[in-house]
Amino acid sequence: MNIDRWTRRIALLFVALTALLSGCTTYVTTQVTAFSAWSGSDATRTYAFTRRDDQQNNLELSAYERIVANELAVHSFREVARNDARYLVELAYGIRSDIVTVAEPVYYNPWPGPYWGRRPFDPWGPWGPFPATYVNQSYPVFTHLLGVRITERASGNEVYNVTARNFGGESSLVRAMPYLARSALADFPLANGAVHTVKIPAGGAGPGVNEVSLPAATPGGASAPAAASGAKAGQ
Repeated sequence: MNIDRWTRRIALLFVALTALLSGCTTYVTTQVTAFSAWSGSDATRTYAFTRRDDQQNNLELSAYERIVANELAVHSFREVARNDARYLVELAYGIRSDIVTVAEPVYYNPWPGPYWGRRPFDPWGPWGPFPATYVNQSYPVFTHLLGVRITERASGNEVYNVTARNFGGESSLVRAMPYLARSALADFPLANGAVHTVKIPAGGAGPGVNEVSLPAATPGGASAPAAASGAKAGQ
């Protein structure tokens, strides 16, 4: 899956701004785009995963399929043998890295220790009496991607295709995948051409104001971490 040039620039700008406020971030924010011709019912939501020939023994893909299966089960999908399935589900995933450079302020305070920055001993406070100078700091930024494509097994027609994308300092796609999977399938099925944002509490943070909690993961698939136990979405 390709990220166009403007999307990358916007993403890097977003991360540059949030890097200065890293201590305040409490959500994993994921952009979700869906294309849909969905007309299925709960009674017909049987599926099997499908793979290319070169993916048959891919252990990484197996792990991601279990995470996605867990989220599909929330929406009444039931995994069965391929010949018994109405739908085939295919995954695409990836991670890429970029470097973002941020100009960060550095303050000079000539007041001697041990009372530097401590009022009333230091009349200038922690910022000092001189204007800030700026030093460029570089940070790695990672883009995580998950695509879920659903086709009818009998006809081969594509009925649902959703992509989830998020950005941040997490270098592991494995750790990002539960958030991607839950975001991709939030509010299933989305309208054709829908683009929205899903926010999931990170690091065990509780639900936020006006948050829509996603259903708890069901047995039978790989459980998402506690950090992905709730989400809120906005158009």
